[in-house]
Amino acid sequence: MSANSSEVERALLALDRHDRAAVIQRGLHSLDTDAEDNVGQENVDAAWLIEIQRRIDDISSGGTELLDVEDSHRKIRADISARRK
Repeated sequence: MSANSSEVERALLALDRHDRAAVIQRGLHSLDTDAEDNVGQENVDAAWLIEIQRRIDDISSGGTELLDVEDSHRKIRADISARRK
């Protein structure tokens, strides 16, 4: 006998937050395409390591300007405030 969506929803909502999140995460993962599944975590990790090193090199060479977070937030708030006027 298969459960209908209402039964599944009731059962899901009866779970505690942690278990509910785990079930939802597994369900979302099941929607991923086969192409994504074939990538493999090792390839994802390797791609991120390359990207991280590229960003470090860019910062070290002066190609990227690092900003103070407080200054950045202040500028963003000022921009939002100016647009509201």
